[in-house]
Amino acid sequence: MARLESLIGLVNRIQRACTVLGDHGGEGMSLWEALPTVAVVGGQSSGKSSVLESVVGRDFLPRGSGIVTRRPLVLQLHKIDEGRSEYAEFLHCPKKKFTDFASVRKEISDETDRITGKTKHISNIPIHLSIYSPNVVNLTLIDLPGLTKVAVEGQPDTIVEDIENMVRSYVEKPNCIILAISPANQDIATSDAIKLAREVDPSGERTFGVLTKLDLMDKGTNALDVIEGRSYRLQHPWVGIVNRSQADINKNVDMIAARRKEQEYFETSPEYGHLAHKMGSEYLAKLLSKHLEVVIRQRIPSIIALINKTIDELNAELDRIGRPIGVDSGAQLYTILELCRAFDRVFKEHLDGGRPGGDRIYKVFDHQLPAALKKLPLDRHLSIKNVQKVVTEADGYQPHLIAPEQGYRRLIDGSIVYFKGPAEASVDAVHFVLKELVRKSIAETEELKRFPTLRSDIAAASTEALERFRDESRKTVTRLVEMESSYLTVEFFRKLNSEPERTPGQAGSKADKHSKEKETVQNMDTFGDNYLRRIASNVSSYINMVCETLRLSIPKAVVHCQVREAKRNLLNHFYARIGRQEKERLGAMLDEDPALMERRTNIAKRLQLYKSARDEIDSVAWK
Repeated sequence: MARLESLIGLVNRIQRACTVLGDHGGEGMSLWEALPTVAVVGGQSSGKSSVLESVVGRDFLPRGSGIVTRRPLVLQLHKIDEGRSEYAEFLHCPKKKFTDFASVRKEISDETDRITGKTKHISNIPIHLSIYSPNVVNLTLIDLPGLTKVAVEGQPDTIVEDIENMVRSYVEKPNCIILAISPANQDIATSDAIKLAREVDPSGERTFGVLTKLDLMDKGTNALDVIEGRSYRLQHPWVGIVNRSQADINKNVDMIAARRKEQEYFETSPEYGHLAHKMGSEYLAKLLSKHLEVVIRQRIPSIIALINKTIDELNAELDRIGRPIGVDSGAQLYTILELCRAFDRVFKEHLDGGRPGGDRIYKVFDHQLPAALKKLPLDRHLSIKNVQKVVTEADGYQPHLIAPEQGYRRLIDGSIVYFKGPAEASVDAVHFVLKELVRKSIAETEELKRFPTLRSDIAAASTEALERFRDESRKTVTRLVEMESSYLTVEFFRKLNSEPERTPGQAGSKADKHSKEKETVQNMDTFGDNYLRRIASNVSSYINMVCETLRLSIPKAVVHCQVREAKRNLLNHFYARIGRQEKERLGAMLDEDPALMERRTNIAKRLQLYKSARDEIDSVAWK
């Protein structure tokens, strides 16, 4: 018996804890649904409340006419040692113990009115009540609103259907034991409780029939045909109950005394005397408790499987949102560094191709930079008119003698300056891509989601580092451009000068040669179009060579100064800074979202509950 009470009491504790913490047993059946409960079903005024009070041994339920039970009452009975004072607790008042059961009755009424108002409406939001007493057996009972056939004044037209749907939602679950209450002074064929039980449990495996008001039957009649299963047979025996009379209620007759009076009635009854040992509220409680043990033992493999599944899911959830952090500065610093490394890994995966995004940097070099170089206004700068202007200005008061070297240099310098724009634009474009990858990496680092302050700090530190890298990259690409102006490739021009002039296939007469030489001198003297076009062509060829050189070297400089540094040293300054932080600042960086902290606490509590439940069920069930 002790083992039985221990097993059922453990199930009670698990059910209560599931209610307190929330039960999410994965898809399908929840842990609460996997654990057996007893639903008390009956029509209005069938004696449901009296049966519950008889089982508990206390007068604690509201009474009255019409619908009194307007919300489900989940009643958990916990047997405690003899000599200890009995008390009650409500889930909505977890820190308050009720030792006066008249106060329990008032609290049930007040809590019902809090949801439904002082009307005759119903609500499917349950009230959870636990009673601890040496006079009870470990049991979970659910008192449901009484079934009715018509709506009375003040009730919605759908009240009949609403109540039936609510009751049905409980009793149709496969692990629900149905306690069908029927008054003995009415025809069993019209019993609302039996009718509903037959629909949801046609085999009768989950249904216990209870006959109330046996003492109120007409003289000369009895309920033996029902109790002995001749009128309506159930797989489990019918149990007769004699409730307190209205006079006893008015006189506040003690429930323990009422139990004795009930037992005396059956023992002295000529009709039911031979069944006295199987009648009464005490027997009913023990019968239910014994049946619960059978059901629990049958369900143990599936309950253990569901608990194991829940434990795995909770562990995975804790791993996902992060385990609790130590309070000392060393543990906090270690946690911060580990979180930074996790972010750094994700960031590098983006750059190296493990995650999308790094290819956008290549597109800057392969598309954006060449397109920008092609759009440079070099044609305008090397137009014949501008070439003549630049060369003339470069010569000053003394025109050049052989070749306009200063003009060449000015034209080249003026052309090379244009390359600074595309070079700096490439730096900025890569900087934007890196900033975007930092943002995505922070968002994709699961470990960081619980620390909004640290996320902001890492984002700020990364942005600061990227700006340093960008500034250095700008300086480098600007130097590359300036280097092309600082020292020209003289071999390029020597090669041009060493190329022979194109001559006709046949040698002309001396007169023709003299005429051409005269024309050349005249063109050189007057800066003719052909001469200027030749200068522009030479400069353009040289600039094209420089353009190709920069097209290849700018990406190298950008990658070296920005991408490479971002991969290697993105958070180096941040690491140095946090190494000097005080404990309070480290704690502030690990300041979590309160909702997430509460969620982790609840998960940890549930995890502990299920692990304990698994161990205790194993030890109690198989010893």
